[in-house]
Amino acid sequence: MENVTFKVEEIYVPVKRRKTLDVEVVNQIAESMLENGQLTPILVRPGNERFVLVEGLHRLEACRALGEETIVGLIVQARRY
Repeated sequence: MENVTFKVEEIYVPVKRRKTLDVEVVNQIAESMLENGQLTPILVRPGNERFVLVEGLHRLEACRALGEETIVGLIVQARRY
């Protein structure tokens, strides 16, 4: 699989995933991203009009917190919830 750059605003986060958000973890990842960049890509699947987050909520939110417009990820085939 090949890394792809996605616009942060084009990634939909399902409600179930949003409930697991931990602000402290987001802050830690944001600090790490400032020092080392994004080390692990997020996982998304194609949706109707945008991509749907499968894995990487805290990395995505860390990018948002840092004001990043893009994030690196992989497109995967995943079942819908």
